[in-house]
Amino acid sequence: MLIWIKILHTAVWFFFAACIVALPIAGVLREFWWAGALACLVLMECAVLAVNRCRCPLTDLAARHTDVRTSNFDIYLPVWLARWNKQIFGTLFVAGGGIAIWQWLIYRGR
Repeated sequence: MLIWIKILHTAVWFFFAACIVALPIAGVLREFWWAGALACLVLMECAVLAVNRCRCPLTDLAARHTDVRTSNFDIYLPVWLARWNKQIFGTLFVAGGGIAIWQWLIYRGR
């Protein structure tokens, strides 16, 4: 069961990481609807994490199936990335959102 949870958690992580990476790209390409949709998806994930004490619900589910508690016990990521995931992708999300907003302001000013 733990393997399936880790596969699902990795797929969900990859989806949201892709949304965060795509956000500034959508802004630069002036695809503001897409930039907004991507930001909303990531913010919904942030809300889920906030409601769950800053933990993914899949982490709690995986914890029921093992006593291991390394940073990546619940996901197929390198330990360093699992450990710093929120800081890395939080920073990228804020920066990407800033780029998208900056591009929107420039576009509106024309």
